[in-house]
This record gives sequence, C-alpha cells and structure tokens, in this order.
Amino acid sequence: MREKLGQTLSKVGINGFLLGLFVAIALASVFPEVGAEQSGLPWKPVINIGIGLVFFFYGVKLDPNQLKAGLSNWKLHLLIQLSTFLLFPVLVWVMMSVIPWISEDFKLGITYLSALPSTVSASVVMVSIAGGNLPGAIFNASISSLLGVILTPVWMGVLAGGVEGEVDFWTTLGELSVKVLLPVVLGILSHGWLFPKLSKALPKLKYVDQTVIMMIVFTSFSESFAQKIFSSYSLGILLSVAVTMLAIFIGMMLLLHSLSVMLGFSVQDRITALFCGSKKSLVHGVVIGKVIFPDPAVLGLVLLPVMLYHIQQLILGSMLAGYFGRKNKA
Repeated sequence: MREKLGQTLSKVGINGFLLGLFVAIALASVFPEVGAEQSGLPWKPVINIGIGLVFFFYGVKLDPNQLKAGLSNWKLHLLIQLSTFLLFPVLVWVMMSVIPWISEDFKLGITYLSALPSTVSASVVMVSIAGGNLPGAIFNASISSLLGVILTPVWMGVLAGGVEGEVDFWTTLGELSVKVLLPVVLGILSHGWLFPKLSKALPKLKYVDQTVIMMIVFTSFSESFAQKIFSSYSLGILLSVAVTMLAIFIGMMLLLHSLSVMLGFSVQDRITALFCGSKKSLVHGVVIGKVIFPDPAVLGLVLLPVMLYHIQQLILGSMLAGYFGRKNKA
C-alpha cells in the first residue's frame, strides 16, 4: 500500500525531496531559533562546503565530448537559452507591470525567479519520459546552468535596480566564481579519471544536493520566521503569489509551443524546448540567492516564489511528460 502510494505521488511530481522541503519550512516555523544566525551553530561553513561539493560533482558528471556533440542543433539551443534568459525575464517584467494584486514584497522574488537558469535533472528526466530529444536536453540544461552564474546576477542588476537587495555585480560574480564556477571547472577537468570510478555512486549523490538545499531553505526560513517576516501576509496574499507562478508557467509553455511550431521543429525538439525552456532551477536559485541576498530573512522572502514555481513545474511538468509519453507510444 505504501509503495503504491509512493509510486502514485511520484507520477505527479511529488517525491521525497519535495516533501522534505515542506518539512524544512515546517521545522523552521516551529524551531526558528535553531536555524537563525543567533543559534551559534556552524551553518554557514557547512553549507559553503556543501555547495562546493554539489557543483564539483555536477562538473564530474558533465561529459565534454557530449557537450561538443550537442552543438549542431543550434536552432533548438538558441530558442531554449533565449527563452530562459530573455523571454522569461521579459514576460515576468510585463506581468509585474500589469498585475495589480502582487505585493511589492514578493516582486523581487518573482523577478529573481525569471533570471534563473533552467534546472538540469528535472528537465532531462521529463524530456526522457515525454520522448523528446534527450541529448538536446542534456546539452541545454548543462549550458544553462553555467551561463546562469553570469547572467542571473546581470539580470538582477538590471531588473532589481532601486530595490532593496540591489546586486553588486562584480562582488556577486567573484563570489559565485569561487563557490560555483571553480568547483564545476575542477569537476569537468576531473571527469576523465574520476567519472569511471564514481559512475555507480553518482546517482546517490543527489542526496547531497538535496540535503544542502534543505539546509539553506531551513536556515533562510528560520531567520524569516525569527524576524516575523511572514506574519504580516495573509493566506490570500500567498495564494495570489501561487496563482501568479501558475500563470507564468502556463504562459511560458504556450509561448514556447507557438515558437517551436513556427520554427518547424520536430516533435522531439518541440518537447525538449517546452520542458527545458520553461523550467527554473531551485538548486541555483538557493545557491545564487545566498550570495545575492546575504540577509537570510530577505532570502527567505525571495525564495518563496521560487519554491512555489518549483512545486508547480514538477507537478504539472510530470503530468505533461506522462501525457506526451503516452501520445508518442500510441
């Protein structure tokens, strides 16, 4: 019974990691003093080491030859990267200009979401289930993650100008280069000799990623709850943010579908464009956000829209992937 329930939840995108995020937020609300800066626990150095390990092993998993081979399908790559780093931010900017019900306090987080790179694992898994162009998905998800280290701070410097938490681009880029880019480069350089030795264990390293993310989420929300950041927001305001995230996701999917049809993409490339171009990475959102927004209380507020979008893209994306997969088999 329990196994059947787990399989059913997994089909709609609800897995142990997603439930773990809910638990982390719940614990932060009950025990905010444990994760807050005043706790005295060494959260910061432990998290920094964890971030380095996450991106080092991400680099180890990247095959340089596979990335080179993926360069040929340039139309697909161009559409996905432009969707991630141009169309998505522009769409959100337009929506933030015309939607009256979004609280000003959440606009920074929604803007930050728009500037994030695509997620790697979710995009690749969903493209695989849907029967899309899997090499194209791997290539674009990987390149997007690397570009995000530079382009996310650039966009935040442009879009968040005049907002509390304005980005100091060069300081942010320097810190991200040390915490994210350097470990990735070292991992890629180590791929040839380290990947064969760790290939069987690499799938289990996802638990390292998930643990680090849950630690950051727990400490960020602990600080937010400790400072009573969320106490002034009603359930209606939070629901309006969730509805806006849903509208953004649906809007991007429709836009990508229209563009891929106009460009004459094959069904496989169309599926890849849909899933890679509409996804946003929670991993990068949490890690880059910790650099851009050093105040944990502000980070908790910024991460709320990102997490709501993440939940919806997993659930709706899994349902759509299953639909496309069944259609292709038929």
